[in-house]
Amino acid sequence: MHNLNFNKAAGEYSFYTRREKAWHLLGQVGVASSSREVIVQSHLDFKVGKSPNYHFIPGRKFEKSESSFFTFREDTMEVLGSRVGPKYQPLQNDVAFSFMDDLAGAHNITYETAGALGKGERIFITAKIPRHIRIGKDDELEEYIFVTNSHDGSGSIIIAYTPVRIVCNNTLNAALKNCSNMRKIRHTASAAEKLASAKKFLGICDQFGNAFGDTLKRWTTINITDKQVRRLIEMAMAPTDKMLELVTQGKKDEFSSQFTTMVDQAMEYRFTHPSQLMETTQGKLFGAYNAVTGYFQNVKKYKNAEQQFTTIMEGKGQTIGQTAFNLCAQFESEGADALFLS
Repeated sequence: MHNLNFNKAAGEYSFYTRREKAWHLLGQVGVASSSREVIVQSHLDFKVGKSPNYHFIPGRKFEKSESSFFTFREDTMEVLGSRVGPKYQPLQNDVAFSFMDDLAGAHNITYETAGALGKGERIFITAKIPRHIRIGKDDELEEYIFVTNSHDGSGSIIIAYTPVRIVCNNTLNAALKNCSNMRKIRHTASAAEKLASAKKFLGICDQFGNAFGDTLKRWTTINITDKQVRRLIEMAMAPTDKMLELVTQGKKDEFSSQFTTMVDQAMEYRFTHPSQLMETTQGKLFGAYNAVTGYFQNVKKYKNAEQQFTTIMEGKGQTIGQTAFNLCAQFESEGADALFLS
């Protein structure tokens, strides 16, 4: 299931891509030079309204709520979010994406994809930065900026810098010690003004990209054994503190079958995927990190593309990927002691 929004008026799915058709060969292929063109081609040119909910009290008329509101698409009149607060303000798609135009003009950034999920309650756009991070002779990362916005009250506006490993299309998300790759902006009356300040984000991308690339390059030179890789994966993927305690104590007999299967699949990816058999990854710390992130990107099964997108970019995959990154950094400085291995 792709969960792309289908625009009945246009008779097309709400998705734009610059390259070949993706998302089950749905959507429109084009070469957009502005966020406005992207919005039109991906059928995101709709407005979102907000109205109060009404409560029915037996024996009385419907009464308008002062604290509960709903959001809706003004073109289809479909409800996107049934309960949002009085301070929540919809951020229109053109405002959410417009700051990308300044970046595109000044830095030759190209619009790659854009789309809407569900009824249009989640929208996204990705743009490619015209440079690469080379971490090995044949191993490179492409650099992207993505913006995602929700119209149902479920989340903040997110602006993030995301490197993607070309050889396996593996998104690598991590916050460095002194530099974050992500900004979140709340849906308030000043959200548009705050979004304007995000134009400075490209400078953050430069800082993060350089530091992230340098870290990964070091990890391609650090050896790690199969036993250590498995322990790192177990520690990164442990769903609870109790499971982490069992991992550090080596009590494998008490692992849940679901957890063991997940670790086994990540290890299989680590041993068999072609991207894991390169000079930069095989037997290297970078390969251990990529085994965790690659599991969520290339192995784990999802109900639909929306769940995959949310898991990788915002949810469990992001959290576990960050944990794996931290463990790798700790392994770099402490060695096997970081994984409770002698």
